[in-house]
Amino acid sequence: MSNVKKILAGAAALLLMASAVQADTIKFGVTDLTGLEELQTNYGDFVAALEEVTGDTIEYFPVNSRTAAVEAMANGHVDYILTGPAEYIVFRARAKAIPVVAWQRVDYYTSLLVTNESPIKTLADVKGKIVAFGDVGSTSTHLAPAQLLASIGLMPNVDYTALNIHRGVSIEAMLQGDVDTIAVGSSHVINIRMAFPDVGIRVAARGPDLPNDVLVAGAHVPAENVEKIRAAFVDNATMLMEAALQSEDNKKYIGGKFIPTVEDSDYEYVRQAYITVGAENLAKFIDE
Repeated sequence: MSNVKKILAGAAALLLMASAVQADTIKFGVTDLTGLEELQTNYGDFVAALEEVTGDTIEYFPVNSRTAAVEAMANGHVDYILTGPAEYIVFRARAKAIPVVAWQRVDYYTSLLVTNESPIKTLADVKGKIVAFGDVGSTSTHLAPAQLLASIGLMPNVDYTALNIHRGVSIEAMLQGDVDTIAVGSSHVINIRMAFPDVGIRVAARGPDLPNDVLVAGAHVPAENVEKIRAAFVDNATMLMEAALQSEDNKKYIGGKFIPTVEDSDYEYVRQAYITVGAENLAKFIDE
């Protein structure tokens, strides 16, 4: 090989190496945090750790609402969003988002609470009763309990009366006899009992463990970048989790793991719940 060819070959090899390690600039957001300061405060340590292990530059992308977050991803303005199971279904349907890695929440399920004196002993006993759900679209206080009841054939406002009420108001309503049972997330049960120590409250039914929160990528993000980020969670799981747990907002992930094998089918329970509550349009692709 001539010297010229050797020089050209060497230059080409260097270019390939540079391309392989080239850093990316990616935009990252979280659906339940609306302001830049809140995002930086809660995820500053995590973002710094992820930048360190990937070599990428990560820019914060605060969103004012979940709807705005979905639109931003659909339009390619944000690359990665950490979101909950209910929001994931909408991201998937409206922005064709790709699940990258799940953030496990241990003991994450829905519960139906009643007073000790309530005649409700099983799910079947809810028929004909008044159920107080939480915020519309909440995974653990609306969608999951509705799907839990649907699993035995009880449909909202057909077999029982469904109301969406703020949790504090719903507890008072149950104690006053205005509603028969309230749907809450598993983490709320102990707090409610502590808030009402003189009242006997029991769990009449609980649902299955719910799908985890999930980091999703926009459809516009190159596949190699998605795999790079996923690999970072696999290879640096302990470091990244420790960084994430520095935030009080992320204590819900204590004891959990990052799950890189997450698939869309893992969220089918929540997708069916949208259909159960009459929001099928949010669970299907726009072009379906």
